[in-house]
Amino acid sequence: MRIKCPICGERDRREYYYVGDAIALRRPEPDAGEEAWDDYLHLRDNPAGRTRDLWYHEMGCSAWIVVERDTLTHEIYDTGLASAVTKAGE
Repeated sequence: MRIKCPICGERDRREYYYVGDAIALRRPEPDAGEEAWDDYLHLRDNPAGRTRDLWYHEMGCSAWIVVERDTLTHEIYDTGLASAVTKAGE
């Protein structure tokens, strides 16, 4: 699988570290309460199909990248810097 880094261009997936669902970008506020934090930390979906994942470009520019892909076919639809996605409010 090849992943397009917005900074370095297309690279082999072995350069990246898979973090999981991009839910990490929707972190609760510090005072959100125990239930919100419990849900954030422990309740994760494992969908088959189209997902948004967070990847770290470990052997490259050290960027955090959101990858929209299909977990069944490994087709990649889009990539973007996590900082840009967070600023856009997604």
